Amino acid sequence: MNDAERHLAAVCRRFARVVPRHQPYPTRFEKNRDPYRALVRAVVFQQLSGKAAATIHGRLLALYPGKAHPEPEDLLDTPVDALRGAGLSRQKIAAIQDIARKRSEGVIPSARALARLDDEAIIARLTAVRGVGRWTVEMYLIFTLGRPDVLPVDDLGVRKGAEKLYGRSFTPKELGAYGARWAPWRSAAAWHLWRVADTVVPE
Repeated sequence: MNDAERHLAAVCRRFARVVPRHQPYPTRFEKNRDPYRALVRAVVFQQLSGKAAATIHGRLLALYPGKAHPEPEDLLDTPVDALRGAGLSRQKIAAIQDIARKRSEGVIPSARALARLDDEAIIARLTAVRGVGRWTVEMYLIFTLGRPDVLPVDDLGVRKGAEKLYGRSFTPKELGAYGARWAPWRSAAAWHLWRVADTVVPE
């Protein structure tokens, strides 16, 4: 076990039982992943199955041959009909156009600049973008920036995992308060709670 798993096992006997059965919480992340590109992808993937979302995202990128990803000005210059043709809803088009504008305005900075901010500052900045909620930013904090102490209490899988592990219900507020004991490794706690939600908890 790494430091995160050792901490969780030390503060909670139930985590101590399930953690050894799970894939370890990762310790390496693509911290240089551009938040602008990550948010465009996150919006495309919202409320869709992985396969359908990947198809639409691929069609979007295909609108810009010769480029790995459209620049903000590319997205803003693209006719709405072309974006609709790629499979994007009008709501998602408005969201990715706002992401492009916010990048041009500097609200969405480079990955390096963003990494200098604390978690709440990043959440406040990126949730100013249309269609980007706290959960989306928390996923970026955990899986791109590798921030170790993020507990996404609004995530249904995390709450279901906690309810299964502890045999009780949790509101988001209650889970936030209860999860304070898992600091400073709440991202790892979320990682294992997702897995508890999909596995049988040992007796």
